[in-house]
Amino acid sequence: MRKFFIYGLNSGLLPKAPGTWGSIVGGILGYIILLFLPQSTLFLLSILVTLIAVREINIYEKETKIHDDKRIVIDEIVGMWLAMSLAGGSILTTILSFLYFRIFDISKPSIIGKIDEKVDGGWGVMGDDIVAGIAAGISASATILLISKFIG
Repeated sequence: MRKFFIYGLNSGLLPKAPGTWGSIVGGILGYIILLFLPQSTLFLLSILVTLIAVREINIYEKETKIHDDKRIVIDEIVGMWLAMSLAGGSILTTILSFLYFRIFDISKPSIIGKIDEKVDGGWGVMGDDIVAGIAAGISASATILLISKFIG
């Protein structure tokens, strides 16, 4: 059960680019959640899942001696949920959240990269994606604002 959870419903086991697959699963699940519940609920769910994931990742890393296993994608799911909880749940904001999140998660600029390099355990796995998700949500929101300002 632990692996199913931290592997993002086993999406982290899909061949090639597990982080992208986890982000897609996060986007789909987040979109479905936002069809029925407010953005604040997705935000709070992100916090809850983060706390559970940190604990489960710590146990997993202790058992396997592998830090930040590429199959672990619960961090991508949470990152997407944070981005979507800030930007909204339309198709456009979901796509923008995905694009910005992947850019920040892959390039790891500034503090995102520092967290990835210097923080151990579950917080190290989750932390860079939390910050990438927040940055993606702000970027997606800013993009929507600019589009509405210039296009109408």
